[in-house]
Amino acid sequence: MGILHDDVVIIRQSEQEGEPSVITVNCPDKTGLGCDLCRILLFFGLSIVRGDVSTDGKWCYIVFWVVVCKPTTKWDSSRWELLKKRLIGACPSCSSASGISYYCSESQHPKPPDVFLLKLCCYDRKGLLHDVTDVLCSLELNIKKVKVSTTPDGTVMDLFFVTDTRELLHTTKRQEETYKALEDVMLDTVISCNIEKVGPEITACSQASPFLPSAITEDIFHLEMSNELPSLSLTSNNVSVMMDNSLSPAHTLVQIVCQDHKGLLYDIMRTLKDYNIQISYGRFYIKQGRKCEIDLFIMQADGKKIVDPSKQSALSSRLQMELLQPLRVAVVSRGPDTELLVANPVELSSKGRPLVFHDITLALKMLNTCIFSAEIARHMIGDREWEVYRVLLDEGASLSLSRRKVEEGVWKLLMGWE
Repeated sequence: MGILHDDVVIIRQSEQEGEPSVITVNCPDKTGLGCDLCRILLFFGLSIVRGDVSTDGKWCYIVFWVVVCKPTTKWDSSRWELLKKRLIGACPSCSSASGISYYCSESQHPKPPDVFLLKLCCYDRKGLLHDVTDVLCSLELNIKKVKVSTTPDGTVMDLFFVTDTRELLHTTKRQEETYKALEDVMLDTVISCNIEKVGPEITACSQASPFLPSAITEDIFHLEMSNELPSLSLTSNNVSVMMDNSLSPAHTLVQIVCQDHKGLLYDIMRTLKDYNIQISYGRFYIKQGRKCEIDLFIMQADGKKIVDPSKQSALSSRLQMELLQPLRVAVVSRGPDTELLVANPVELSSKGRPLVFHDITLALKMLNTCIFSAEIARHMIGDREWEVYRVLLDEGASLSLSRRKVEEGVWKLLMGWE
């Protein structure tokens, strides 16, 4: 049994500006499917204003009401079709029956995507790094690692390790498309641009140490290490997480009340996915004042509700931490230099949060703050892997704003509160 390939994801575009579009997903279930779908919507710049999910453990039915985060983003029919293709790709695999494509529940383990090195040499200008990052994101090139440096004569060397969602970057046509898109936005500042596939030995050599210096971990991870809830200003507002086992004989009810932020539902879903928690029924909606209410009926992988108080406490604390502070942001001194640090947790599946580097560079561009160098790398902090962004700010520009202004500007844009 199955449903036709085209019916797995149905998108009904909004008829009037400001109204949400409705995305319906009807496919076999798997633990973490909601997380994977929310990550895709976040990557495409869509905000979920309402959501419903129901499943019997084998088949699920999910409805998202979404709006475009940036009204200036062009959403034509081709972009909606591309979104539909990506959402279908996240659902359990497709098989063929009598020449008609149906969805089935067999799991597949695709090989890791090829990694390419994009080497870009150009003349520096304000906002350059964001403009390049914006182009790569629009082309669905995922930035896995970056190394950016500026020479005294104003020349910039950007090294981007990227993967291609479309799996076409090995072709001349796709590479030429990338070159042209970069040249169109950078005009006559490009000196040279080259794309080449790199093997695992090059990727391994480019990896940073898995452990960060203690000075950095103390700056942005002291709450994570101490397992305390944050009391900093760079957090979301009050978060309430309540668990109840009295309302359902088979499920634990999790009720969450919090302030909305960019990627809120993704943060909830990725936490549950990492804990191997299954959602049988869920409802999410935003009320006036950006206040969100989420009701989730969940169970463990063994099909039982969560009755162990220690397990309840661990899950509740983790959800509260992830919603209060889904990312870490700090501006610190490194001798005579000023460094911006941003970090986000990596899923156990090794997938990171979308568009973080894009939003960091956009925030700094809006703050009129120049970037001298930048790095992205993954590090182990405690028992979790984190994606850490280290951005060395230009000395002249960084002095024009206080550390707090830079921190707040980056934090607000990452949270979608700009």
